[in-house]
Amino acid sequence: MNIILLGAPGAGKGTQARVLTEQRGMVQLSTGDMLRAARSSGTEMGNRVAQVMDRGELVTDEIVIGLIEEQLEAGATGGFIFDGFPRTLAQADALGELLARKGQDLDAVIEMRVDDAALVARISGRSTCGNCGEVYNDVTRPIPADGKCVKCGAEDFKRRADDNAESLKQRLMEYYKKTSPLIGYYHAKGKLKVVDGLGEIDDVSAAIAGHLS
Repeated sequence: MNIILLGAPGAGKGTQARVLTEQRGMVQLSTGDMLRAARSSGTEMGNRVAQVMDRGELVTDEIVIGLIEEQLEAGATGGFIFDGFPRTLAQADALGELLARKGQDLDAVIEMRVDDAALVARISGRSTCGNCGEVYNDVTRPIPADGKCVKCGAEDFKRRADDNAESLKQRLMEYYKKTSPLIGYYHAKGKLKVVDGLGEIDDVSAAIAGHLS
């Protein structure tokens, strides 16, 4: 099964991707993670990524598709979760063409729909465990009193410099300009499913599972 998690910054895509990898054996294909891994891999593709990034340039869609193709060829028992890609209609077309060449398809596109004002409140207080990526929030899910992650026991917590109201508003505007057209694109293809991205983690997971089953 191959799916896309689609939603605004902070909608919870990363959290739900981790749930799916644990419960279904799916592989999360995060653009950022793939680029970092490729850069240090020493492969021909990795050297191309390193050269582009060292020049301070944006990695092309062609390179990202090439990295995804390598992952598809490696295979995954539970299928793939595309997180952070595609971001544009051109990327969506390129991904569709790649999957078709590999005899695969998208089973669903899960839009994690959010209310902007509630999202700003949520993200402004967000922290993550530096070891396992577990997400905490100053209001809804504070870091435990003993200072240890409930999942892995680590004591290293990080807060993104741009996790503040002003930066998030700018990121939301960028999302609406470039990525939100994908909602209509995948709706027209009959692939789009919608869940409340601001629900409790378990409730969102259950809603996604319902769509996938």
